[in-house]
Amino acid sequence: MRRILSLFIFGIICSGVQGQQLDLGDYIYPIRNVEGLYSANFGEMRPGHFHAGIDIKTDGAEGKPLVAVADGYISRVHISAHGYGRAIYITLSNGTTAVYGHLQRFRDDIEKQVREERYSRRANSFDLWFGPETWPVKQGDVVGFSGNSGSSFGPHLHYELRDTKTQRLRNIVREGIIRPEDDLLPRIMRLHYIEVDTLQGVPMHGVLESYAVVRKVEGDYSLTRETPIPVGRKGYFVVETSDRRNGVHNTFGVWRVSLAADGEQLFEYRMDGFTHDLSRCCDAVSYYPLQLTSRNEVIRLAQLAQAPDCFYPVMRERGLVRTATGQTRRMRIEAEDDCGNVSHLEFTVTGREETFFAQADSAAVILQPGKAAVVRLGSEAPARIPAGAVYEPLFCRIEHREAPVSDSTLLILSPAYRILDVTTPLRKAVTLSVRAFIPEKLQQRTAFAARNAKGNVTYVGGKYANGAMTATTRTTGELFIVADTIPPRIRPLFAEGADLTRADRLRFGVGDNFSGVSTYMLFIDGAWVPCDRYPVQGTFVHTFDVPAARKKHSVQLVVTDACGNTARWEGNFYR
Repeated sequence: MRRILSLFIFGIICSGVQGQQLDLGDYIYPIRNVEGLYSANFGEMRPGHFHAGIDIKTDGAEGKPLVAVADGYISRVHISAHGYGRAIYITLSNGTTAVYGHLQRFRDDIEKQVREERYSRRANSFDLWFGPETWPVKQGDVVGFSGNSGSSFGPHLHYELRDTKTQRLRNIVREGIIRPEDDLLPRIMRLHYIEVDTLQGVPMHGVLESYAVVRKVEGDYSLTRETPIPVGRKGYFVVETSDRRNGVHNTFGVWRVSLAADGEQLFEYRMDGFTHDLSRCCDAVSYYPLQLTSRNEVIRLAQLAQAPDCFYPVMRERGLVRTATGQTRRMRIEAEDDCGNVSHLEFTVTGREETFFAQADSAAVILQPGKAAVVRLGSEAPARIPAGAVYEPLFCRIEHREAPVSDSTLLILSPAYRILDVTTPLRKAVTLSVRAFIPEKLQQRTAFAARNAKGNVTYVGGKYANGAMTATTRTTGELFIVADTIPPRIRPLFAEGADLTRADRLRFGVGDNFSGVSTYMLFIDGAWVPCDRYPVQGTFVHTFDVPAARKKHSVQLVVTDACGNTARWEGNFYR
């Protein structure tokens, strides 16, 4: 009982008290002239991170005015081809910081300074930091305009609030700062059960057993089977769930999931907030093997050894359910969204006679989360695994696997090496070094590749030196060495010699076969000019910032991929 109480108290401290209590009257809505619909909520599980804010729809358009939600000053302006793209940070006088992501442009005076900095640094991506005296703002002042920059799949505003001192992210819907229209209850899609055994101190997970779920009435779910679920002496449940909001077809993450057995609460997951160092722990909160390919949230109703306590305000025996042979237990799972709508699933389990017993792997090394380790395949492929890389103790050994058949753009130069299964998440990167002979002409074009959970070959990275290919990566599964000799593809989105006198921008389509764009530079009349990259759309854009001179201009775009292949395109336009 002491363990449960201490975790409960710690969970409240870690999750509920996020700095000072927010005053709902401090804030106004961050964007003007929108319908007020949403496409993502706080804490949703994304590949390798929790979603740090909310996404506000901009009605399919760019250029909506963004306003300071409270008095303060602009403390940071960030430009990147990835992540939030163009982003602006406002340090507010009330102790929080507002973040606006995926902007089309900043307001004119800020845009002017950003443009000057880009030219002086000859940099397409950078950070600018400011003190309180440079860009003070009052509540309601326009600071920029919404867009589709960075890793964005459509026009929207990513908006978040952080505690300025701790940088802890706030669940602004749950706390009432943003109030969506939402009377729709979460959906419970499917239930899974996994029996657990312990071998040499390592938790071993049995075969996933899955059960279909049906909705009886809104918010009330049951299993399609009429008989109790047979369970082992010790195991845990996994639930697939999602949420909806009025007026949109998007799906959302849930705020809370709980599990009770015979009326006694055993487990609760709750998304009240987090700091960025905990964001990757979504891979431990979720049931990662299913979350990799699911469109729902797949939440593990049990706590892995290194999953942070602050996500679990209620926890008993890490969420494991013990059931004796022949014992019958009544289970209840609740899923609640951040607007207070609750759904539940009730079902019965009974203890079965047969029990899962794990088998030892005498060739494997035991990885402990708190200890660094080196795993080897003879002298051919050592893998260095730092302390804190894995979320629970597990067995590990490197294995040879057959490499995939090459496509027409890659040369496969080694067999595959498997350190950990592709369904094993890593919190910290491991370093793999594989000795291999690579012809000299290919050495600067080599990289590790991986076969992901969907069977596709993806770029991992690494460098070849001193007879070995080495990479530091969080990618698990089958890794192998490839050579990529194909340069990026550049396609101008204007005709040669086109009259662009009335155009406001110069656009190119750029793609790559494998490793992706690493660096790029655009020149007009031999002089460097800034260029914005939109990776989702595959476009590069230069916005004209000088009046038309009504003459012919030369233009050159140079793009290099991550394997060192360079493409150049040269042409002309009239402006």
